[in-house]
Amino acid sequence: MSTQSRVPVTILTGFLGSGKTTLLNRILTEEHGKRIAVIENEFGEVGIDQALVINADEEVFEMSNGCICCTVRGDLIRVLNNLNKRRDKFDYVLVETTGLADPGPVAQTFFMDDELRAEYALDGIVTLVDAAHIEQQLGRSDESTEQIAFADVLLLNKTDLVPDETLDRVESRIRDMNRMARVVRSERANVPVDAVLDLGAFDLDQVLERRPTFLEPEYPFEWTGVYSLATGRYELSLAEGPDPSMSLVVLPDQGTDDAALREGAEWCVREYAEPSMAIQPGEEIPAGKHVNLQLDSPGRKSFFIDIAAPVRVGLFTQHLPEEFDLQLRNADGESFKMGSNFCSEPDCIEEDAGTRRIKGAAVAAQAERTWVAQHEHDDEVGSISIEVDGDADPEKLNAWLGQLLRDRGVDIFRMKGFISVAGESRRFVFQGVHMLFDGQPDREWGDLPRRNQLVFIGRNLDGQSMREGFEACLI
Repeated sequence: MSTQSRVPVTILTGFLGSGKTTLLNRILTEEHGKRIAVIENEFGEVGIDQALVINADEEVFEMSNGCICCTVRGDLIRVLNNLNKRRDKFDYVLVETTGLADPGPVAQTFFMDDELRAEYALDGIVTLVDAAHIEQQLGRSDESTEQIAFADVLLLNKTDLVPDETLDRVESRIRDMNRMARVVRSERANVPVDAVLDLGAFDLDQVLERRPTFLEPEYPFEWTGVYSLATGRYELSLAEGPDPSMSLVVLPDQGTDDAALREGAEWCVREYAEPSMAIQPGEEIPAGKHVNLQLDSPGRKSFFIDIAAPVRVGLFTQHLPEEFDLQLRNADGESFKMGSNFCSEPDCIEEDAGTRRIKGAAVAAQAERTWVAQHEHDDEVGSISIEVDGDADPEKLNAWLGQLLRDRGVDIFRMKGFISVAGESRRFVFQGVHMLFDGQPDREWGDLPRRNQLVFIGRNLDGQSMREGFEACLI
């Protein structure tokens, strides 16, 4: 299409009874002002309400609110090409899969057919999840697991049928299975049309704008605060929180810029891999060691950090500081709430910095960073993230990707990211569904650091082997 942009397409999926047809009927009846073509698979559990149809004599027919509806009676490519003859009637396409379908082949259609790629652009995959039944379905159905793994948006439906604690547990579980996806709660599939359309999920820049940490690897900690501490003794105080313990590492000589924080994070990953040392309330926290603060006693607990010489330290904590009201106190008893410039004294000023600890803002965090926290993979489905600086040799990269997709493509549901290719001034952006891979040079690197960030979601993926394989491609 030389004079028109490509038509965005959303794939709608979900297990039987999750509410897909309810959502479709809402879209086809509500006055949302959008011109949407809906492609419905006739094997769905309940069809579109025929009372809404203006003319059902053809495969493609109009609805009462101006939308267009199609029924898949054959090949999806043929239906899309047929629909394209009415290009003046719609601006968007919504494709429903059957409740027992793997959405992968439908998504692959938009990678495989050159004519379709010229006319249509895959915008995102939306999966409806039945909050009342998904836990049982996950235990006995590969399809429900794969539908969740493919999603860019997880519409957690029927929230009115389960208690809050069940709903929170279900949401946590599906988030663990697919950290790429955004979770939206709903009753009777009642969500704004914008919640399922115009997602930009296959536009990496849009994804990163909404979620800057999207491509980052997972870490065994959630937060880092960097503090300049003078010589002396410091008290780390924690209130009761969500866990009876909390791991952390106090890392000396921690820098404050992004590169230094990532370097410190990688060092702490290795330290976190070692068994933790249990620290009881009142005991000292050694520097550079993975420790586990014991918090099972009631009330606030205090631990101590001794500083032999002025130093800038990084605290890499398993949980966010606000979860335990984490506070740092100096020997004079002044309180500095971690993660802010809070000081308990009204005269928080620097006094004789050469001989005593600096008060107030000088002890507040110079830099803070939150990280994507590690989680346990559910049903053997999870995500692998790779983040590393450097340039990839194009021949080695092609060989590695080809071998990976040949060997594990069936188990890789989704992949996306960008790569710094040697000799190329632009970053290389890629998307993939199963064994189909689509990539192209994007915008110029400019002054940005040449960094590689890749995310894979799949079943039984060997993260260490994949990371080593990619790192072997670097020059």
